[in-house]
Amino acid sequence: MKEEAFEWKLFFSDFFFHPSLQYKFRDLTIEELKNVNKTYPNFTFSMNTYTFKDGSQKDLLNFSGTVPVKYGNSYNIPIHLWILDSHPFAPPICFLKPTVNMGIAVGKHVDAHGRIYLPYLQNWSHPKSTVTGLIKEMIAKFEEELPLYSLSPADAARQSELLSYIAKITEGETDMKSKSKIGGGRNEGCFNKITVVGAGDLGIACVLAVAAKGAADKVVLLDLSEGAAKGGTMDLEIFALPNVEISKDFSASADSKVVVLTVNSLGNAQTYLDVIQSNVDLFRGIIPAISHYSQNTVLLVASHPVEVMTFVSWKLSGFPRSRVIGVGANLDTERFQYVLTNLLKEQMLAKDAWIIGEQGEDKVPSWTSCNSVANQTEAMAACNSREKVANRAMEVLKGKGQRSWSIGLSVADLTDSILKDKRKVHSVSTLAKGCCNINSEVFLSLPCILGTSGVIEMVKLEEDPLVQEKLQSSAGSIHDLQQQLKFISIET
Repeated sequence: MKEEAFEWKLFFSDFFFHPSLQYKFRDLTIEELKNVNKTYPNFTFSMNTYTFKDGSQKDLLNFSGTVPVKYGNSYNIPIHLWILDSHPFAPPICFLKPTVNMGIAVGKHVDAHGRIYLPYLQNWSHPKSTVTGLIKEMIAKFEEELPLYSLSPADAARQSELLSYIAKITEGETDMKSKSKIGGGRNEGCFNKITVVGAGDLGIACVLAVAAKGAADKVVLLDLSEGAAKGGTMDLEIFALPNVEISKDFSASADSKVVVLTVNSLGNAQTYLDVIQSNVDLFRGIIPAISHYSQNTVLLVASHPVEVMTFVSWKLSGFPRSRVIGVGANLDTERFQYVLTNLLKEQMLAKDAWIIGEQGEDKVPSWTSCNSVANQTEAMAACNSREKVANRAMEVLKGKGQRSWSIGLSVADLTDSILKDKRKVHSVSTLAKGCCNINSEVFLSLPCILGTSGVIEMVKLEEDPLVQEKLQSSAGSIHDLQQQLKFISIET
């Protein structure tokens, strides 16, 4: 036992001073591993290179050993877990580690390469989720469906070849990276790839709208729900749209140019604050994994409330402010401009008209320029006339809700501007600090020029004391709400 304790301390020392390991939360990770070692002392810990599906590599902590499973008889099932550098905010990557005389029983929770998929992984949320909790669920699921079986001598020989290949993938020895550089095929990193996170009505609406727009070479729908495909996801699988992939694996999102977040918690929260907190907890398990696989992506948030969830995404990702935006008032603005142009025949006003601020009842119309007038009296008359027209337009739009398909069309519009670097102006949720005397870190809808790197520039609004007062009021209420959330800030 003393020798084991010494080896464990030596491993800790190596971990803390290892120059290539870039773990953001070392203390939390070490605490987790101590608990794992206490519960499963037979596990062996090490630091090795892991190769991801896109060929990129990272030095990661990992451990392997056996877990006891009762399936009629008692079995020791060998497993191998890799701890990502964003742990504990992202779940481990889990594999079976069969010997040459074991075959992999492909099933609900295990694929042909021995990769393990569990509801616990999909719903990972720190601090509720732990590695020991994950292993307990793994044992429970393996006792329902044994993941390995004994091979005959002939099968064992073939299994040896398969295991050699799997070892290359899981131990960083694959030549995928060099092939992607030398081979004649098109590099997936050059694709205009979009990932939509969340397979509810909104997520599916976004996938369909983005696919119909034709701006993306590939659209990935990341389905984080438990169990088999349901409803719309199943229909997407049945009818197999071209260039649309459905996956439950975060690695499928790798190298996305834009990641659209549509997930909302469906928990039993009682108050509005509880609902938002549930969404924050959900995002803790999603954003670090997404930002790990697509480090240069633009995050486009459609989850509710969009201002708060965009702020949460910005903090959890550590991305620059320009690459984290919310759908904001883009849909409201497009509708507003349409009514002004086509129903009220105010084409000149429409091109400078915007809906800004907070989604919902507190949104406000604003303008990016004013008409030149000869004197103050004419200026007042022009402003009054414009205000009347704006009120008529807002009255027409009153009661028009935001259905999933309409938000999906708005998302497709935004992703099209980003992927094609259109430099088009949209009213999107962006960091409003420094605008209209707002001093807090809150996101509000403001007109912004969008391109491949997200927000290129914020468009200057016409100065209007009433508009500024409304924006400051919204910023204050949003900031107060954010302060009540149990949320771990991450340095950018």
